[in-house]
Amino acid sequence: MPILARMLPAPLYMEVRRGAIAQLGPLLADSRVATSGRVAVAVGVGQGDRIAQTIAPSLGEAQVLRVPDGSVDAAISLGADLRKGAYEAVVGIGGGKTIDCTKYAASLAGIPMVAVATNLSHDGICSPVASLSHDGGKGSFGVPMPLAIMVDLDFVHDAPPALVRSGVGDVVSNLSAIEDWQLGNSERGEPIDGVAVSMARTAAEAVLGQKVSIESDHFLTMLAEALILSGMSMVIAGSSRPTSGGDHEILHAVDQLFPGTSNHGELAGIGAAFCYFLREDEARLTQVIDCLRQHRLPITHADIGLTAAQFTEAVMLAPATRPGRYTILEHLRLSEAEVRDRVEGYVDAVGS
Repeated sequence: MPILARMLPAPLYMEVRRGAIAQLGPLLADSRVATSGRVAVAVGVGQGDRIAQTIAPSLGEAQVLRVPDGSVDAAISLGADLRKGAYEAVVGIGGGKTIDCTKYAASLAGIPMVAVATNLSHDGICSPVASLSHDGGKGSFGVPMPLAIMVDLDFVHDAPPALVRSGVGDVVSNLSAIEDWQLGNSERGEPIDGVAVSMARTAAEAVLGQKVSIESDHFLTMLAEALILSGMSMVIAGSSRPTSGGDHEILHAVDQLFPGTSNHGELAGIGAAFCYFLREDEARLTQVIDCLRQHRLPITHADIGLTAAQFTEAVMLAPATRPGRYTILEHLRLSEAEVRDRVEGYVDAVGS
């Protein structure tokens, strides 16, 4: 009788706790990561240099490379440096921009990447996607999943609270994305990966049901694991479908039209809530709004400095940011006047 099995990709190593960074040296000595130990360390602005100094004694002669920003140009430059130095692996230390930049650079150099996250702003910690800026705005690029992942809660506690809270918005938006995927299945026959859906939903529900604050190690551990699980769901699905629907179309449109308005996770949270309003799902809308409000995340366009007209413009552009993806936005096909009415209705429904 044949053995029916599905091999699921997963990081070689994952550590989420206080003091996790102390295990980086032994991890890099693992021959499965680097046979000769020739490793580069890419650090971003902020805590990157501080962490590099902290771990320097355990990294031997590892060279530290600077990542100035989260742009395509920075990633290409880093990739060239990694190839030139004939490194066997690279460690990306920092926030989402640094990790995404390092993921893409590692893919260009053809070497594995170890992610060391210093904040929990979005699910890029483990995802097979690098979100990078370029002259035309922001784009998503397919990359291999990190070989190993570390989240040291000591450094997360020191990160700006807004960057930690935004991870809540990103992971909760999974729920809206899953409903969009199911809509694509029922309306267009798009196949659904049930395992990926289960992982993405489990991650979101874990965050949605938490009543403790981001100041607690318990919550930060749970949030970090949820974001990692979200990233793995994308690897299994082979796309961002389990974590990105109309909610992310809206955030990409805002990024394109009004760059610098807000961060990824905050926009994902607003997008998810608005999409639930469009679905007329009052129960789920209430849950999402309560979660965002509990963690002091923005809820309406006004909270991030946009006018109703600007948010309406973003919603109208949103479907064009992911051609071929079917979500509640494509399903309803609202006119500009109808979107404007829905935006006003959403604000009335959720309050300020």
